[in-house]
Amino acid sequence: MSRVLALLAVAVWGAGLARAAEQGQLDSDITLFTVLAAINVSGYDAGLDSNAGSPIRLAVRKDLGGFRGPSLELLKNFYEQHKLADPGQDLSQYVSFALQSSGPPEFKFRAPYPEVSPDAQPLHGLARILTDFYQGAEIPKLFARYQPDFDKEIERYHDPVTKAVWEANGYLRIPTSGYLGRRFQIYIDLLGAPGGPSVRGYGADVFIVVHPSRELHTREIRHAYLHYLLDPFSSKYAAAVNAKKEIGGLAMFAPALDESYKTDFALLLTESLIKAVEARMKFGNEKQKQAEVEQALKEGYILTPHFYEQLLRYEAQEQGIRFYYPEMVNAIDRKREDQRLRRVTFLDRPPERKAAPVEPARPVLAGAAKTLQEAEDSFRRHQLDQAKKLYLQAQQESGGKDARPLYGLARVAALEKDPERAKELFRQALDASPDPHVQAMSHLYLGRIEDLFGDRDQAIAHYKEALAAGDTTPGTREAAEKGLKESFASPKK
Repeated sequence: MSRVLALLAVAVWGAGLARAAEQGQLDSDITLFTVLAAINVSGYDAGLDSNAGSPIRLAVRKDLGGFRGPSLELLKNFYEQHKLADPGQDLSQYVSFALQSSGPPEFKFRAPYPEVSPDAQPLHGLARILTDFYQGAEIPKLFARYQPDFDKEIERYHDPVTKAVWEANGYLRIPTSGYLGRRFQIYIDLLGAPGGPSVRGYGADVFIVVHPSRELHTREIRHAYLHYLLDPFSSKYAAAVNAKKEIGGLAMFAPALDESYKTDFALLLTESLIKAVEARMKFGNEKQKQAEVEQALKEGYILTPHFYEQLLRYEAQEQGIRFYYPEMVNAIDRKREDQRLRRVTFLDRPPERKAAPVEPARPVLAGAAKTLQEAEDSFRRHQLDQAKKLYLQAQQESGGKDARPLYGLARVAALEKDPERAKELFRQALDASPDPHVQAMSHLYLGRIEDLFGDRDQAIAHYKEALAAGDTTPGTREAAEKGLKESFASPKK
């Protein structure tokens, strides 16, 4: 698609977004304000001395300095009990709570507790404390006092964000920015530490919280918006997507790729498509665009080159992406992608710009439990050597009676592309009488490894064991049932 045609498409299809933006897609939020004001008076000081922070945060803290209501000590105790070592993750859990809260006056979760995100679940007791804080600290008056400051920040973002979203609508040829029953919402935060935006997806809705920053982070916002536009297609065309699911096995041993993409092929496919769209929309020459595709491929988004090639064909015809999508998916060829990946050296770890997954809050730990948690932290950051060292230390400290260090070492071996060692360690973890979650996940891993090596009977046996383990963690049972229905990868021919 030429730049002239792209701009024309923006003009035609972007009007719907302009109207939607005026209706509150970029806004402030009193619930988020209340939650972050509460933790600011409770001990949350991260980023307070940064020049990139908002002066409004200091002003609000000063306004609340004289607050002595009965909820103050409760808030301080609650915050201390749920404080996470990583400042970014510490803030993130409260952002998640705010986005899933019904807001004042009760601040209860909108969804049933099991449907609340894992990082926000441990904060459920915060609601009743916030009710008293909201009233005692006169938050509505405080929020109204600083509304002009929020409006200034909204104005700063309005034109760049609108332009970024218009461009996405124009390139994908989607007439409006909205889907019936879905929501795309950007909130401005002035009370958190400076940093990049927080992006959350809850059900059909996508939320972005823009934290204080000198940069506008419009690329991250556009990326989230592309998810909002493209995520529904993997469900709408589920048959076409599932028909290509076996290709997802090719990404299993990409060390830098987050586990969520390895276990959810639709998610991997959509992220690959989005990265290809971003490369095509990038201003620059073909060499620069190809460099972005190559980077995405090395990170483990294995279908990015395929979609990049398909988008060249898409641009040469007149259909919108919603009609052309199944054609792009149907064109995925397992043999061709397998040959392509033979020439790829995957990155050992994610690039620095990629944030670590958000962790649920946890109590203060000591001894072997503390070492094991540090090992899990290192594993999530793909620091495999450090994770291995800590898992071995935790195994020693527990006297070899805990299956979790063995389970951790097995996952490290899997990422190090040593399936035989991984299988041995998963079996050792199972012999150590693990808890239901470790037992189920060990069998799931073993089932997938057997599937990859073509032993379908053994894989099925492991999936059945995973179901029988009694693990209630969301997604575990679903993954085992999927494994029973179809192979994680096609058998060797």
